[in-house]
This record gives sequence, structure tokens and C-alpha cells, in this order.
Amino acid sequence: MDKNERRISCYSSLLIALLVNTPKLLALREKGIVAQYWHFNPLELLYQFLFNLLFCGLIFHLNLNPFSKLSVYREKNKISLYVISNVSIFILAVFLGGVLQNKLFFTPQLPKAYLAGNFVRLFLSSILMAILIKIVLLVRSSKNKEAENEQLKMAYMQTELELLKEQMNPHFLFNSLSSLSGVIRENPALAQKYVRDLSTFFRYALNPSKNNLVTLSDELTMLKAFARLVTMRLENAFKMDINIPAEALNYKLPHLTLQPLLENAVKHNAATLTKPLNVKLYMNGALLVLGNNLNEIPTPESSNCMGLANLNERFKIMLKKEIEISKSGNEFLVKIPLKP
Repeated sequence: MDKNERRISCYSSLLIALLVNTPKLLALREKGIVAQYWHFNPLELLYQFLFNLLFCGLIFHLNLNPFSKLSVYREKNKISLYVISNVSIFILAVFLGGVLQNKLFFTPQLPKAYLAGNFVRLFLSSILMAILIKIVLLVRSSKNKEAENEQLKMAYMQTELELLKEQMNPHFLFNSLSSLSGVIRENPALAQKYVRDLSTFFRYALNPSKNNLVTLSDELTMLKAFARLVTMRLENAFKMDINIPAEALNYKLPHLTLQPLLENAVKHNAATLTKPLNVKLYMNGALLVLGNNLNEIPTPESSNCMGLANLNERFKIMLKKEIEISKSGNEFLVKIPLKP
């Protein structure tokens, strides 16, 4: 039982014990019918109340505790054993309560009334408890289904994220190895630096945080390593300006957000000494903006859209927000929401 179920059990036991023993107070009326047969005894009323309270508490515990025998019978659909066990406890409680009350508070006028009275009180208590137990079990079942659905949803989201990342990583690996091949031929010394920055990137890419969200500071460290790879390949035909205030560095965003955007800019734009590719990264209010000048290379439209669509899907899944894309005559901007 969880905390709420224990509270329900305790309060319900107390309320039921009070309700079924309230008629005993009718014996206080000296001229009443009950007073003719039953002398009011406060100690006897206290005994009945406490016995009823213990009975209710026991039934709630045995039926709602997931580790009790009765709960095991119910979960395994052994209904006959479940019902027989509850009925046996009821009968035992009726006789035990009646015998004890008869020994402690014997009334010569009604020698057998204790068993009958105890039967009526516990029977009414059992009906009320059966209703409450059924309600608690229905609520518990509903919560369990909600938890299972949430787990399935999280598993689906995780799988979807992995699939989206798998679609991006092969492109980057292919492009990186192609660039490395060219650098090795032209400048072996520079190739060593290229390999170091490449290993820095892959170390970061293959070790994401547990919840797939990283700080902007970590993402910038990786982006700078990737930018150095681009600079080694394009030299003075590529320029990057990063202007991020210190207070924004602890904001969070999905792992591997910025690298695909920079790679996308390099892939789809020509970069020359006369018209270099200029990439800017800055904050605009609560949004992180990555922009570049346009000198587009004709490419299939789908190749550009797929990478941005994948990134947007990741943001919808993880932050419940979408990236904003704008394109003017000479500039391409991607506005990225961050999690404070």
C-alpha cells in the first residue's frame, strides 16, 4: 500500500467503527426500547469500537497489501480461495468478538445477543469495506495503467530519439572521413590536429547525458572542436563568431544540436576567399540563434529538410518546443529554444 491507501484505510476503519457502533448510544434513553434490554456501559461501547476498528484495519491490510496471501490469491485469479479466506476471517472475528464480549460484559437478559450483535456490526462493516476496497483497487489499477503507458511512451520516445540520431551520425562520419583523407594528402601535420579534434567530437557524441539534455557550455565546447575541423578544410573561406553571455551557458538543449546545424551550413553553401561562409551564434532574448550568409549550392531539397526535420522532432519530444527557421535573400537563421 502506498501512503494515500494507508490513509484511506485508517480513516475508513475509524469512520466505519463509529457508524456501526453509534446505535449503542440509544441505550442512553432510559425509556427507549433498547434501554429495556440493554444497559449502557461505556466500557462495553469502547470494547466494541476498538474490536471493530481492529477488524476493519486487518481486513484492509490483508486485502490491500500487495504481499499478503489474499492479494496474491486475487492477483492470480484464485477467486474461490480469496472469498473463502475473507469469509473465514469474518466468521472467526464474529465468534471471537462475541465470546470475549460475553465473558467481559455478560448480561443475563440476553445471553446470546452478543454473537448476533457482533455479527450485524461486522457484516455491515464488511459490506462498507468491500465497497471501499473495490474503489481503492480500481484507482490503483488506473494509476498502474497510467504508469505503464508513461513508461511505454518514454521507451518509444527514447527509441525515436536514437533512430533520429542514427540518421545524422552516419552523414557526419562519412563527411569527416572524406575531409580527413584530403587533409592527409595535402598536410600530414595538420591531419594530426584534425584527428584530435575529430576524436574530441566523437567522444562527446558517444557519451550523452542520461536524459539527453546537455548544457549550452558543453555543446559549445563540441561546436568549437567541429568548427576547427571545418577551418582546417576551408581555411580562410570559413569564419565563425560566437557571442554567448555567461549567464546562458548553463541553459540546456538536446545533445548534438549545434553540430548538425553548422554541418548543414557548410554542406549547402559555397565558401570561397572572395565570399567566405560567415556563421554567427548569439542569444536573442530566450532563443539561441545560429545564422549564416547564403551562397547556396544546388542540392536536392529533401537532403536539407531531413536534417532540420529530425532536429525539430527531437526538440518537440524533449522540450515540447520547436525550432524556428527563417530564410531571407542573403541570410539563413535557425532559432533554438533553451531550457533554463
